[in-house]
Amino acid sequence: MDFTTVRKNLESRGFSVREFPDRAAAAAYLNGAIDGVSVGMGGSVTLDDMGIFDLLSAHNQVYWHWKQGPEARIGAMTADVYLSSVNGLAETGEVINIDGSGNRAASMLYGHKKLYLVVGRNKLAPTYDAALSRARNIAGPKNAQRLGRRTPCAVKGDRCYDCKSPDRICRGLVVLWEPTLGTETEIVLIDEELGY
Repeated sequence: MDFTTVRKNLESRGFSVREFPDRAAAAAYLNGAIDGVSVGMGGSVTLDDMGIFDLLSAHNQVYWHWKQGPEARIGAMTADVYLSSVNGLAETGEVINIDGSGNRAASMLYGHKKLYLVVGRNKLAPTYDAALSRARNIAGPKNAQRLGRRTPCAVKGDRCYDCKSPDRICRGLVVLWEPTLGTETEIVLIDEELGY
């Protein structure tokens, strides 16, 4: 995939951008770039598929609630570095994430010296509206199914129903138009399908 357009638009908005042909190359880069610091991780099938937790834990203090339980969210909130994926990335440069508990959303906005957002090619959409639609109608239902939720999107697996279910996982939306002030933000683009 050619990332030229999205890279140009992300860089014009102030994001740093790195491109990799596959998850192994991206994981090796992150493992070398992140060293001797505290690291928080947001819930992410992409990061899990890349084995990032084990790689970084060998030489960093890593906090990830998927591996250590809900209490790890507290350490992740104050970590030097934060890693997450995204639910949608517009070629025009907008970065979109939908969140249930708010830990990823909050950490994308504030509190870390550096933020890495790891994005497989399947997360890319041509416009903001298409990226938002992707987040709501593809990532949301797949994550609800993965978590065993009883929401219309999980049961039918086809789209967001903007439900009022107590099992709803789509409770907050974050759009980064530019990196927030004080947080260096790097987008890691991977020419491979990863996560939802």
